[in-house]
Amino acid sequence: MSGTAAAPGGEPALFRSLFSAYPDALLLVDFQGLIVRANPAAEQLLGYASEGLVGLPVDELVPDSIRPRHAAYRDAYARNPRPRPMGTQMELVAKRRDGSEVLVEIALSPLQDQGLPYVVAAIRDISAYPRMRQALQRARYAEQVAQLGRLAVDSRDTALLFREAPRAAAEALEVEQARLYLLEPDGRSLRVAGAQGLTDEEAEGQLLPRGAGTPLDYLITQARPVVVADYASEQRFVVPEAYRRAGLVSALGMPLLDKGRCVGALVVRSRQPQRFGEDEQRFLESLANLLATILQRAQGEEALRHAQRLESVGQLTGGIAHDFNNLLTVIQGNLQVLETLPAVEGDELAPPMLAAAMRATRRGAELTAKLLAFSRRQMLQPSRVDAGALLASLAGMLRRTLDQRIRIEESADADCPPLLADAGQLESALLNIAINARDAMPEGGRLRFRAWRCAQVPAALAAELEPDLVSGRLPLVAIAVSDEGQGMPEAVRERAFEPFFTTKEAGRGTGLGLSTAYGFVKQSRGAITIDSAPGAGTTVTLYFPGGTADENEAAARGGGADQAPPPGLRVLLVEDEPEVQQVLLHFLRGWDAEVRACASGEEALVLLAEPGADFDLVLSDVMLGTGMRGTELAARLRERHPGSALLLMSGYAADLLAAEQPALQDIPLLRKPFSREALAAAIAAALGV
Repeated sequence: MSGTAAAPGGEPALFRSLFSAYPDALLLVDFQGLIVRANPAAEQLLGYASEGLVGLPVDELVPDSIRPRHAAYRDAYARNPRPRPMGTQMELVAKRRDGSEVLVEIALSPLQDQGLPYVVAAIRDISAYPRMRQALQRARYAEQVAQLGRLAVDSRDTALLFREAPRAAAEALEVEQARLYLLEPDGRSLRVAGAQGLTDEEAEGQLLPRGAGTPLDYLITQARPVVVADYASEQRFVVPEAYRRAGLVSALGMPLLDKGRCVGALVVRSRQPQRFGEDEQRFLESLANLLATILQRAQGEEALRHAQRLESVGQLTGGIAHDFNNLLTVIQGNLQVLETLPAVEGDELAPPMLAAAMRATRRGAELTAKLLAFSRRQMLQPSRVDAGALLASLAGMLRRTLDQRIRIEESADADCPPLLADAGQLESALLNIAINARDAMPEGGRLRFRAWRCAQVPAALAAELEPDLVSGRLPLVAIAVSDEGQGMPEAVRERAFEPFFTTKEAGRGTGLGLSTAYGFVKQSRGAITIDSAPGAGTTVTLYFPGGTADENEAAARGGGADQAPPPGLRVLLVEDEPEVQQVLLHFLRGWDAEVRACASGEEALVLLAEPGADFDLVLSDVMLGTGMRGTELAARLRERHPGSALLLMSGYAADLLAAEQPALQDIPLLRKPFSREALAAAIAAALGV
């Protein structure tokens, strides 16, 4: 390459040797843009065989997207060639023979001063620079996280997302194996939700025992990132032989955390020692956080769907109970009328048959009461209940009645305050749960009752409870019933609160025990949870507001004397069901009451507006077809006829008084179906006698 040389072929041997041995890629290009000579480093960098670059237009090495720009730049440079040192320009991209691209820096040295019409282009692969390599890695990591994030926004298919996460981790980190594990509800096993790379017993969908002393158990227990530099020197846990057989050497495990609790893990493994540094940890942590968010979203959506299903079933069962109670009122009332007929009293067979029919109506009423409990439409009489005393009494009764192989324990923390609930319904709910526990332990076991004050509301219940309970302004009392029985699989646990759902054999259960408890607790402004897994027993925990010292306890409604109402009582009866109306007319006229009957609230207001209309009592159903409700009628009567006594009846909702007309909470409410004696007592309470 001296001033006397006419062509590259005439270069002295020394210069040819330097050109060939130079570590950077070198191209000798003429001013028409053709490659005249290329050294081995250039051929290796750009993927060409020996002499494969010679004669090619230099534009062949430029990506298609920027080729027009490069041609214009090359023409301008040919008109005014000048040296361009390495590192003074922005990074460029070169295209390899296979179409792939490499990030490079290029220095240009024109040889015109030596009388040669060439330019030497020195090309350096900057992706090999440690800092650049790190930047490229971080960019690759960020792109994989972004892609998974976009997929999470666009797709509600959690299974797809769980399969995609290990693929993204393996591709970005360029490792041989990536696995996503999700902790099963029993806490003792993990499911492989996604698998990428080497196949082994940890295939997708496989259920793995957590196993004390295993790498996964260590990661779940630590609930923080775990780096394994070399399995050969690992002392913290026992390395599975399968890892060694697969040639795996190093690993990085990242826990999936839900409110500080480990619910799974994302693990990558490599055949290279000390493969994972801080950048890799940050990348895998980002993926794990994203997966935890996806899991929380899926669980939240499923909880919402479950709550909506229960609410829909509750509305349906509440409506059924209302209609059924009207039917029972007709049946029970007519049976009581029949009992008083002389022909029946003198018959040998009729009284026992009527008594059996009356018992059947009472059982029907108990069934509808359970349906109303689930739909949160039962009548409650909340009071301050000493949980410790209640559990001691219940445990004593159960010790006398349950299988002697069942050991019953009960305890209440010393600082446990009274709770606010209907004592009778609470005892019934606990009894139903205890019976379920007995059935789950056919060979015996321990049944434990425990009550305590919740120092902190469980995060999963924060959305269900009132703000004063969540904030701690009002105390929250928990009662847990635990057994050592066979437990429930997840599919059964999810449906446990649904009415009529039971896993017991025919004739051994109605499927209303837990659903009744669910409705009662929810209506009591509380919450209920089930913690269960096959072989691990079951714990049902009920949460109630604590009763404060200045709490106004609800007074029991009804009661009163057993005697008939005073003769000559003037009653306005408002009932839209004709057969129920007839039963009530029989009862009232049997007591020598003067009765005017109508089928709607609107008609009742017309009767009350008639001249001389003066009634001692207005007896109205709450649900009056499509027209005015009984609660609205009662509110208008309070304004227009403040001296009239009011008594409401309902086969559906006691809480409609509080929900629709808070000012009417002091009005007696008679629950359907009712007997003649119960009606007499309710009338006495309404009249204040």
